[in-house]
Amino acid sequence: MKKIVVLNYGLGNVRSVSNALRAIGANAEVVHDESSVMQADGLVIPGVGAFPHGMDNLKKSGLVELIKKYIGTGRPVLGICLGMQMLFNKGTEFVPTDGLGLIHGSVNIISILPEEGRLPHIAWSRVSPTELGRNGMFAGLTDSEMRFYFVHSYAAAGVKPDNLSATVNYLGHDIVAAVQRGKLWGTQFHPEKSGPSGLHLLNNFISIC
Repeated sequence: MKKIVVLNYGLGNVRSVSNALRAIGANAEVVHDESSVMQADGLVIPGVGAFPHGMDNLKKSGLVELIKKYIGTGRPVLGICLGMQMLFNKGTEFVPTDGLGLIHGSVNIISILPEEGRLPHIAWSRVSPTELGRNGMFAGLTDSEMRFYFVHSYAAAGVKPDNLSATVNYLGHDIVAAVQRGKLWGTQFHPEKSGPSGLHLLNNFISIC
């Protein structure tokens, strides 16, 4: 049984993520120490909240270098929502903040005009996968199954085409929904809250661990 660890840094829905992983047969544990992380087959970085707060918690917990060390082993990592956003070079929420710098791009507020609608983007939305995504995290899902649950006001920008796995359209704006760099995956949506399609994606992640 694959051992998947869910990183606890004080922000994020660690319980729902770990429960979803257990539901599809993973040996999932919520951890924050180096020994447990480095022994895992896969690492999940969840997250709910603001970019600066998330990065501050990672730094105070000594987890920034641990995440980079783990990724350096070549083992799979999945960032969810804020956990995905922090993979990028920087975020602009409240104050400009350096991210982990693992995927090129920045995280900015979604440019929705008042007459178009409002933020946050809270919805079950259909995502459009790229070829990278169809052959990666979304493998085995039909177009009708490509619906996932989003809750966010900020999104990645400046993502290189060879790292883009999927986009989602919100009020006429195409937004980055998922990214991939090798075995480093990120989803702006919450797979653990996205029903069978979300569980399928998590199972795809486990399959590469």
